[in-house]
Amino acid sequence: MSQAYKDAGVDIDAGNEAVERIRAHVQRTYRSEVMGELGGFGGLFALKNYRQPILVSATDGVGTKLKVAFALNRHDTIGIDCVAMCVNDIVVQGAEPLFFLDYLATGKLQPEQVEMIVKGVADGCEQAGCALIGGETAEMPGMYAAGEYDIAGFCVGVVEREHLLPSATIEEGDVLIGLASNGLHSNGFSLARKVLLDDRTSDWDEKVPGSEQTLAEALLMPTRIYVRPFLELMKRFTVKGGAHITGGGLVENVPRMLPQGLQAEIDPTVWEIPAIFRWIAELGRIPAADMYRTFNMGIGMVLIVPKSEADEVVKAATEMGETAYIIGQVRAGTKRFVWTGGEWE
Repeated sequence: MSQAYKDAGVDIDAGNEAVERIRAHVQRTYRSEVMGELGGFGGLFALKNYRQPILVSATDGVGTKLKVAFALNRHDTIGIDCVAMCVNDIVVQGAEPLFFLDYLATGKLQPEQVEMIVKGVADGCEQAGCALIGGETAEMPGMYAAGEYDIAGFCVGVVEREHLLPSATIEEGDVLIGLASNGLHSNGFSLARKVLLDDRTSDWDEKVPGSEQTLAEALLMPTRIYVRPFLELMKRFTVKGGAHITGGGLVENVPRMLPQGLQAEIDPTVWEIPAIFRWIAELGRIPAADMYRTFNMGIGMVLIVPKSEADEVVKAATEMGETAYIIGQVRAGTKRFVWTGGEWE
């Protein structure tokens, strides 16, 4: 390799080692449609068995949750977050995620660290049923502090035109089904870190009040991936719309699937608020309105279904391992989003 390039801070040999370390993780995600091998100039995927395919794409990163991974020197789950943020956005449009690519940039490439990150990406792809068909690892001296990196992902999915969501059939009286989150997921970390880490003396092994989780476990819990249960519910029931609850919370994300003239009415008292959110609100003295516009508050995904199917959808989702609630309904109105039943305090 070029000794001059290595002296400048870029180690090609380390890059080659990283590729070999991640090869098995990448290959275990392959679907039958994948063509070619790891290391080509582009990933190849043979689309088949669709009549009127609509391709759906999404890209996202993990945000400042990375700061927690750096502090704990734990990198095996952050890739799951990266995948989740993309595939959950795709599936709510009715699409099956097909393939994923990742971009990893670091100041100094550490093959062991890269392997752990990509292992997480592969784990996420397996959970979502999509193939990891390529990516880029960039070593950029001087751009990142020692041991730090950034990661972003890009995913493509497909849906038959007739099954594209949200459906034009959404109407007053339809019911909103919430699927529980497992905590913060990957949103609101700038506020969470300020309250839990910057404004107080913190112990990573400290238990979150009202929970058996440690602070470290709560902050690094990977984002839940809803792809398989969502697609299965679409097959069995009349799912009319879906919303991935990310930045902006329920207030901002649920109305994105509603036609004009309709509003979501949601009762926040019907589901359990994870302990981590109560702790953040208490320590930071953060009003409920701010909490609900920043965090998912315990609901990671929302579906719209006909009232006649709502109970069966909850039952089926529960049998799939999800915690599901009827959290509200669709009503005629121009407010787009309305709280009912009293806000959480």
